[in-house]
Amino acid sequence: MLGLSLQANLKTEVREFLKLAVPLASAQLAQSATGFVDTLMMGRMGPDALAAGGLASIILLSVMLGATGTVMGISPLVAEAFGAGQKTRIQHLVRQGLWLSIMVALPMMIVMNQSNHWLLWVGQAEATVQLADTYLNIILWGLFPVVGFAAMRATVSALSHARPVMTIMVTGTAFNIAGNYVLGFGKLGFPPMGLAGLALASVIAQWGMFIAMVLYVLKHPKLRAYRFFQELQRLRPRILWQLIWVGVPIGIFSGLEAAFFMVIMFWVGTFGTIALAAHQIVLQTLTIVFMVPLGISFATTVRVGQWLGRKDLQGVQRATWVSIGLSTIFAGSMSVLFLLFPKQVIGIYLDVQNPANFAIVSLATTLLVIAAIAQVLDAFQKAIYGSLQGLQDTQVPMVLIALGYWGFGLSVAGGLGFYLDMGTQGLWIGQSVAIALVAGLFTWRLCRLILHQNSRGKLNVFEK
Repeated sequence: MLGLSLQANLKTEVREFLKLAVPLASAQLAQSATGFVDTLMMGRMGPDALAAGGLASIILLSVMLGATGTVMGISPLVAEAFGAGQKTRIQHLVRQGLWLSIMVALPMMIVMNQSNHWLLWVGQAEATVQLADTYLNIILWGLFPVVGFAAMRATVSALSHARPVMTIMVTGTAFNIAGNYVLGFGKLGFPPMGLAGLALASVIAQWGMFIAMVLYVLKHPKLRAYRFFQELQRLRPRILWQLIWVGVPIGIFSGLEAAFFMVIMFWVGTFGTIALAAHQIVLQTLTIVFMVPLGISFATTVRVGQWLGRKDLQGVQRATWVSIGLSTIFAGSMSVLFLLFPKQVIGIYLDVQNPANFAIVSLATTLLVIAAIAQVLDAFQKAIYGSLQGLQDTQVPMVLIALGYWGFGLSVAGGLGFYLDMGTQGLWIGQSVAIALVAGLFTWRLCRLILHQNSRGKLNVFEK
């Protein structure tokens, strides 16, 4: 009977998990489709645009991940309050989360506006920097709606309303892609704006998605009852500090992670345009695939947070195991495709039969093999981290990723890439080793928390 009960509980968890994971993963895929199509369009604009666009994209991604990660502390806190049935606390958390969105977005806009100076300082070509700067100076005006949307997305997801997130993001992405084509290449009477057109279309789409999410929250009967937008003028320092305590480490974590890959890209850029173009092709492919484990990770945070609110340790463990299983199965399947059909993957971006692209295709093929292994480890890592976020354990993972990526990963990547003359391949091997190390460290941290709670026999407050 016990075995049947456990099996039934696991099936229930899988069903409830998928209700969150499928819309959230679909939403992440839709969001990444913009970057994917942007890369295709940049490729049609020429190698210089592709290299500059790739450079601008990784900077934008780094800033956006850091900014949106900071407000993502809303997700585990609201999920816990929802699991515990604390309506008033949910209201306070969301209102202060909107204030935090403004506090985060403004300084990040300033950072992006000054990015051209340190791009030149790290050795990027002046022509490439000028093109990248054109893109970034426009796209920065979409940063606030991106952060605000992230706050509202975290809220509705934690309240088990994930489906509208998917609908809004898919619609917004479709508009963005159409706008990119029209403004980037000059269709329907518009002048061709190149990278500037891609950036402008993205800004319009980002504001549209944020407004759509606000309208959904205002119109849905159950969500409207929370009255999130009333008494917005009231700052509650204690609630705001709780969001900062949980969210800032997530933002720093996301920023450190993205900046690590940005440094790798900068180093790749020192090997020339061919290396940077091949790197961008493989990185963009991985980014698309990675969106599914990332969406699963978001769902993990919500499910674990809800079980935390109910003080149910077994529920926490079930949600974690389901997340790990789904993430690694998906990533493993995609790795097989990378290994079996590398030319077809690269052919999405470039004409593999064109002799002018031979060097890029050859290097990208090698990088895809390394990426096939790395993405399984990365998916596993994200599943574990989603569980740690749900348990509101964010400070220790922030330290672990700093040690794993910046202390160890960059040392290995730099040693292989430059001192052992392995070039771009060495840099990719080094970052893959860093991913493996961080995955192991996160697993150790989660096991330590679970074992500690098992020894106590109940779920109260996790030691941070």
